Amino acid sequence: MRRYKAMLFDLDDTLLDRNQAVDNIFHIMLEKCYGNVEDTLKAEMLRKFKEYDNRGYGVSDKTAVFQSFFDEFPPVYRLQEPQEFWNEQFPQCFSISEHTANLLKAIQENMKIAIITNGTIHRQKAKILNTGLHEYFDVILISEEVGLEKPDPRIFQLALNKLQVQPEDALFVGDNLEKDVGGPQGTGLKGIWFNPDGVENDSDIKPDEEIQSLDELLHYLTPKQFT
Repeated sequence: MRRYKAMLFDLDDTLLDRNQAVDNIFHIMLEKCYGNVEDTLKAEMLRKFKEYDNRGYGVSDKTAVFQSFFDEFPPVYRLQEPQEFWNEQFPQCFSISEHTANLLKAIQENMKIAIITNGTIHRQKAKILNTGLHEYFDVILISEEVGLEKPDPRIFQLALNKLQVQPEDALFVGDNLEKDVGGPQGTGLKGIWFNPDGVENDSDIKPDEEIQSLDELLHYLTPKQFT
């Protein structure tokens, strides 16, 4: 197998479980704004909260998410500054497992490693710092900070320049076919689709590889590197 010199990662829904984080911020909001809620209603509220969140996924201002939710489920206490609540609480709702940390250490020991993420500086940096991910990466690019966002080929090239690696010597791993597979492929990187839920690919984008667990990335390390 080809010996690669760098592995680049998406952040949300690849290294970090955003769905679990939304669960966490929902329960913080529930306790703050509603108090005790019956379990059946709580499950329906969570489903609707995630529905509203997904409509606004990628949008910096989450005010509309909370307004829509509160209109449907009138709270005891209504957040006066929902965006401020989101900015303060959401980054705290992420975590990485010891297993993921050990996986990243193994990769970092054998090749250069980077994150490229779309999003705001405040939120993405907070997630990275709070989870300790910054300890494992040589380069971290946040779209708002560099003025470019995936799938723009220039953001991938910027990361490669900082890593001092050629495109053909690098892999990109992410969950979004357009941004994390098609984008990197257009720059000459190998695009690996992280698809833990086995979603059907109904696009024209063809990943170089599809994986359901980040552990599968270990085969890009040579047998000698495992020891």
